[in-house]
Amino acid sequence: MLWTIDSFIFCTALVGVVAYYRTRREKLNESDGYFLAGRGLSGWVIGSSMLLTNLSAEHLVGLNGQSYKGNLTSMAWETTPAVATIVMALYFLPRYLRGAFTTLPEFFGERYDAQTRRLMSTLLLAFYAVVVLPAACLYPGAVAVNKIFDIQGLLGVSSMQALWITVWFIGLVGAAYAVFGGLKAVAVSDSLNGIGLLIGGLLVPVFGLLALGQGSFTEGLAQLVREHPEKLNAIGGPTDPVPFGTIFTGMVLANLFYWGTNQAIIQRCLGARNLAEAQKGVLLAGFFKILVPLVMLVPGLIAFQLYGTSLAKADYAYPRLVADVFPTVLLGSFTAVLFGAVLSTYNSVLNSAATLFCHDLYKPLFKPGIPDPELIRVGKRITTIIALVTMFVAPFVAYAPEGLFQFVRRSTGFFSIPMITLVLVGFFTRRTSGVAARTAVAFYLVVYTTVVFILGEPINFIHTMGLLFLGMTAIMLTVSRFVPRPTPYQATRHAHAIDLTPWRYRRPFAVGLFTLLVLIYLLCSPVGLASHNGMGSPFYLSVAFVVSVAAVTTFFISRKRTASVSSGNGGTV
Repeated sequence: MLWTIDSFIFCTALVGVVAYYRTRREKLNESDGYFLAGRGLSGWVIGSSMLLTNLSAEHLVGLNGQSYKGNLTSMAWETTPAVATIVMALYFLPRYLRGAFTTLPEFFGERYDAQTRRLMSTLLLAFYAVVVLPAACLYPGAVAVNKIFDIQGLLGVSSMQALWITVWFIGLVGAAYAVFGGLKAVAVSDSLNGIGLLIGGLLVPVFGLLALGQGSFTEGLAQLVREHPEKLNAIGGPTDPVPFGTIFTGMVLANLFYWGTNQAIIQRCLGARNLAEAQKGVLLAGFFKILVPLVMLVPGLIAFQLYGTSLAKADYAYPRLVADVFPTVLLGSFTAVLFGAVLSTYNSVLNSAATLFCHDLYKPLFKPGIPDPELIRVGKRITTIIALVTMFVAPFVAYAPEGLFQFVRRSTGFFSIPMITLVLVGFFTRRTSGVAARTAVAFYLVVYTTVVFILGEPINFIHTMGLLFLGMTAIMLTVSRFVPRPTPYQATRHAHAIDLTPWRYRRPFAVGLFTLLVLIYLLCSPVGLASHNGMGSPFYLSVAFVVSVAAVTTFFISRKRTASVSSGNGGTV
């Protein structure tokens, strides 16, 4: 145990030292330097940082808990975002970067009005403070670290005391990154931890299968496929957490919100050095999301094979498996990576919360002409306050009556649909007004709360999100007929906009990404691994058809990529 703790401390400190070394010359006393990394991030840094900001202990603990007690239907939350990243890269990004926005609510201010900008910024801040930071970062991270290191036994304290200690340790370290290093330090540490998470995360199912096969990887894999094939099914039924039909209703919109409008994610793209690097980073993040089930759901299936139904909580499956099968010599290093994934989401969201507060609330309302150094000091103070509040709140997530992952997804519904609805309607209409937008948001919050939390969810909450999106859109269009925008909206290129020449491989990459998504769903379905004999006969024909279509489509699109680049007309989109 001493070696495990020492290696954990060493790896955690190493990431901090490298992040400091890479950012020591950054202009952190300037707004763009602190909040947007000087608008100089590369595609690889953007992609890895977006991915690690998204993936945290909530996913490692919560998703593996879902597969442990159910099947692979929850993988929809991790694989279908590939479609959202395609839409983000090809459609949303050029519009965001043309306006040189610092925050998404800044776009709402230009498209609707100042009141709408403040309302949506406040909603995002509430989302981060109430849901993301305590429930998706601190609590699951503390659970994982506690179970791996046995903090309760190590310190001789109760389980709740151990939870409080670990929450505060994670919170203080994460806040230090966000307060002192700005976005560049966050992005650099994300890239380093991302490499470790990819390697260590893939080793967990490898060691798990070795344990399952009693030393034989192939036997462990065969047992996983042979025993309980129904757990390998990603095509969810009505009683599953994610019925298959919900992928095409509310989940599409929730993914578009997260990957196209969530400040904590898109802030990396807003800090890109040019459009090509931003598109490259977003599409790379989408590709790695496709591989997430290997890290986030397969270990839960292995845990079910090893432990049956003996675990007190499904959310204990992943940390128990890691503690049992990971070699002691590597356990500390992997825990440091897991800790880094928690920190990544935590400090990224803190940095984004500070950006929202400073640029959308404090500066326009109180000090429009505030100099950058003073604005950054305000950002550091609000970051500290939010961090302290969430550290007090996080331990109480332990009393949530449902699984962690499902609790976070349901709570996210409060904020996701209003954000993406205002963006989409704003893109496709010109006279929709701020009054219409705020009326629709109020309608959504009241109805969603009533249906999901008071009436007890008569239909799946994801379907509810999809239906309310239609309701919000109808309200916005109707109200705008009576109270339209004074002048039709016209997007203009900001004087400080970066180079908008698109990435030449964006379309072939997008086609390949979508093809891979279809292939994975065929694999994890009753015609694939979830068949009674472990591999359905129609599977091979389906794979051949999908791959052939993808190859032909990619060939023809690739032939046109030179023409698509030249159509950029010197950097326009």
